[in-house]
Amino acid sequence: MLTYPLYIDGKWCRSDGDAVLTVLNPATEEVIGSVPEATVSDVDRAVAAARRAFDEGPWPRLGVRERSAAMLRFADALDRRADALKELAVREAGSTRALADTLQVAVPLHHFRDMAERVMLQFPFEKPMPPTIGPAISQGVVRREPYGVAALISAYNFPLFLNILKLAPALAAGCTVVLKPAPTTPLEAFVLGEIADEAGLPPGVLNIVTGDAAAGQALTSHPGVDIVSFTGSDTVGRLVYAQAAPTLKKVVLELGGKSANIIREDADLTRAVRSTIVGMTTHAGQGCSLLTRTLVHESRAAELVGLMTEALDQVTVGDPADPATTMGPLISAAQRAKVEGLIRSGRDEGARLAFGGGRPAGLDRGFFVEPTLFVDVGNRMTVAQKEFFGPVGVVIPFKDDDEAVRLANDSEFGLGGGVWSADPADAYRLATRLRTGTVSINGGGNPTSPHTAFGGYKQSGLGLERGEYGLDEFLLSKSIIWSAR
Repeated sequence: MLTYPLYIDGKWCRSDGDAVLTVLNPATEEVIGSVPEATVSDVDRAVAAARRAFDEGPWPRLGVRERSAAMLRFADALDRRADALKELAVREAGSTRALADTLQVAVPLHHFRDMAERVMLQFPFEKPMPPTIGPAISQGVVRREPYGVAALISAYNFPLFLNILKLAPALAAGCTVVLKPAPTTPLEAFVLGEIADEAGLPPGVLNIVTGDAAAGQALTSHPGVDIVSFTGSDTVGRLVYAQAAPTLKKVVLELGGKSANIIREDADLTRAVRSTIVGMTTHAGQGCSLLTRTLVHESRAAELVGLMTEALDQVTVGDPADPATTMGPLISAAQRAKVEGLIRSGRDEGARLAFGGGRPAGLDRGFFVEPTLFVDVGNRMTVAQKEFFGPVGVVIPFKDDDEAVRLANDSEFGLGGGVWSADPADAYRLATRLRTGTVSINGGGNPTSPHTAFGGYKQSGLGLERGEYGLDEFLLSKSIIWSAR
């Protein structure tokens, strides 16, 4: 069993309180670890350490190449622990082994290294201004400087990935950090504390605290914090925004989604169905940008539903430690209860179950639900508007492209999207009309690439993550101007 104390000011230390967070394997419900539940005074200590490290320490004043070298040491230490991190993703987050090998671990490690060896070395941290001729002649530079102390609050579904998407640009910018992982998946974050020691980060540059709402509010409202980066539900995101407002902190929010996948009349249904099933069942549907609202031309709807139900019948639900498993559990009993309640709401509102809707037979332990597909769905039904964060999809027919766009945009969210068509030019034109942050055409591209700008429209969030776009969020601009005389 893994146990960790808090990580503050480069030291492993006890919490001021006695409360403990117990970490369960969501597939077996066995206890696999525990961490302290940080108190408000613990958060104060962590912020004070980060504040000292920023105001007095070397990190924000290092040259870019020196920070890059330290981050590359961090990246090397991450690589050495890759196998252990994959195993932890299976046991802590309920990830399948295939997903642990890729999106849970390999992809974030690539993002971190890319930030250290490419993005920060190419980013214009100092940009000259052209001479200005007016009442006087002057010139100068625009410097990009670190925002300050960054509070990073991540979600449970992809713990390492989400932590690194925030930590890498914050460190690259020269910020100091207080990281608070999700209370159900804190263990992978504390591995980052061990790696900070190995890489020789100065004390206070990375601090790790735990806890739920109280610790989170202590961070988001703390006067010593300059910027908050939060990933989670839109409901909690609004609270974070409000808590940060009195001190006018910058806030970056990566929130929920109910992303639409548009399948036109001329689409290749075999390819589209394969991608659609992945969009429903990846990590048991626990992904904010997964395509869970399938909009299909009415002439292909019956054919599509038939192919989808056949494909869903081939999904192997079970213990993610088994390499044959293709879909594991939800993270907790509470999350399963939420998903089951939303499934009931679909039935109550008149949607029809084409597949699933219950718990898998023979899985008496663990937080499992069946992959579930609703048809006869109206776009204003709860199942078409509410984010499930579970393996539940809906199929909604449309008459033409204009109706498809209207249905896709008829959502408070705008995070992901997809278009399937035999004509790439038509698909591109359709993609430009969608009010969403990312659109995949015919399943193409790599949505997890460090070169993409990842963020949402509407209530899916504020700001961007990944690569130079994520780095830019952690930087302030300062103009330094001098006279030519």
